[in-house]
Amino acid sequence: MRGDDLAAGLALLIVSAVALLGLLEGTTLYWLPLLAVGPALAAVTSRPWGVLRVGLLALALGVALGSRPGGPRVHEQMIVLAAVVAVTLASSLASARRRRREQVLADVRSVAEAAQHALLKPVPPTVGPFQVAVRYSAAAAEARIGGDLYAVVPTPHGVRLIVGDVRGKGLPAVGTAALVLGVFREAAYDEPDLLGVVHRVERSLARNLGPDDFVTAVFAGFPRPGCLEVVNCGHAPPLLVRGSGVMAVESGSPAPPLGLSSLTGDAPTCQVLPFGAEDQLLLYTDGVSEARNHGREFYPVAERVVHHLSCEPSQTLAGLHDELLEHVGGRLHDDAALLLIRKPAFAGSAEPTRPEEPTHVNPPT
Repeated sequence: MRGDDLAAGLALLIVSAVALLGLLEGTTLYWLPLLAVGPALAAVTSRPWGVLRVGLLALALGVALGSRPGGPRVHEQMIVLAAVVAVTLASSLASARRRRREQVLADVRSVAEAAQHALLKPVPPTVGPFQVAVRYSAAAAEARIGGDLYAVVPTPHGVRLIVGDVRGKGLPAVGTAALVLGVFREAAYDEPDLLGVVHRVERSLARNLGPDDFVTAVFAGFPRPGCLEVVNCGHAPPLLVRGSGVMAVESGSPAPPLGLSSLTGDAPTCQVLPFGAEDQLLLYTDGVSEARNHGREFYPVAERVVHHLSCEPSQTLAGLHDELLEHVGGRLHDDAALLLIRKPAFAGSAEPTRPEEPTHVNPPT
């Protein structure tokens, strides 16, 4: 039963119970004021006309009970009935105001849905020769978007993607995420080199971010078959999954987060790795790797990903996400994004010689 039907049924049940008690008791005055509870409760979920119907029923029962032999005196009955009428009218007004607020909230949610699709566009299951899946969870209640960002873009220079995390929360973080994604989608088409994409995003953030703001991000690209490029700007290292082994793609020359390069002078570097058939690359934000359980233990994403591997990236991420929620006790305390890209065995004909299997590594504690 829906919540509104339950509340309306409970209101009618209370009115009926009061009427029954009035019939059983010799003196009905003590029970008649409780008839006002019916329309007051109906106002919680019912429309104004529904509240008025419950109020009219309560008023009719009050008149019938008060007219019985041995009932209350006329002026006492009028006071009780006046109270029922007053509560009914006030409850109807409250119901009308609640309905207007619900409509405004529905309009705001529809705008938020449109903003979500404009900012974090849905990723198709296949992009170019790759299988792709994304799972995103915002920590804020009722929120659909937050400070984490992701995008997968097919370009003339190969498939390119980004996963990042904006410092801070709320609307300012969402605005910064929108800025990063807008510049990335444009630069990914224009710049032939992945580092050129990173520099474009860095220059834009330098003009628009405050002195204390920054964005950690990982850029990845597949410029040609069998080749993976990774540029890490202060973000958690992506995980390269090959067979049953997992290797953290650690940067040999760590670069600062986007927006802070002018303070350190360190330039990002591009790592080039082989990426053959059935290889997978998992990118994630710190809402995943730093999620803690009740024992304050981090979620071991590098260790657990091998237990959920599937030929369908969406199934892999579904298993990881469900286990992550179980790890934290059902609710995340930070935005969390997971992006998995996989090259199926039938995609592409020219595959590089496969390097030796990477060993499984645990994330740092």
